[in-house]
Order: sequence, then C-alpha cells, then structure tokens
Amino acid sequence: MSKTFYTERDIDDLYGRGVMTLEVSDAVVLTDLARERAFKLGLRLVKANPTHVEDRAQAELIHRVKAAVLARLGDQVEEKVLEAVIAKVIAGLN
Repeated sequence: MSKTFYTERDIDDLYGRGVMTLEVSDAVVLTDLARERAFKLGLRLVKANPTHVEDRAQAELIHRVKAAVLARLGDQVEEKVLEAVIAKVIAGLN
C-alpha cells in the first residue's frame, strides 16, 4: 500500500482551502514540521482506525479520492459535501 506524505506546505494549502480536519492512518505520514504547523493552525488530526482489512482499503480509497479532488478543485467544493458524495459512490460500488 502506498503512503501519502504531508509537508508543512501541504498543511498550509489544506488550511488555506478551509480544511480543518485531516484523517491520519498508517497510510498517511506527516513530517514533524507539518504536524507542528497543523497544531499551530488548529487543524485537527483525527486517527482513522478501521478494524477490518476491507474497511482500511475503503478508508484509503476515500482518503485518496478526497485528497485528489481537493488538490484539483480546492475551495470550489465543500469538504462535507465531498465526503458524502464519495461515500455514496463507494457504497454503490459494493
């Protein structure tokens, strides 16, 4: 499984787009400066802890899709709406 790395600049970009929560799992790596920057800006780091392998794979897919959409569209999309759409699409795939 590939990992997603976040730097201090990535945290600034997320915060600038209005993202206030970042799910952190085994597939997500934050540099020390990124973690410090997140705490300084008040960006919450939430531990994603799915219990089953399928849940972990689904959580990783959701995270990757969400990150890609936010990177492409930035503040043109609301994070909560995006999460709902991704969840609905993935539910339809199962």
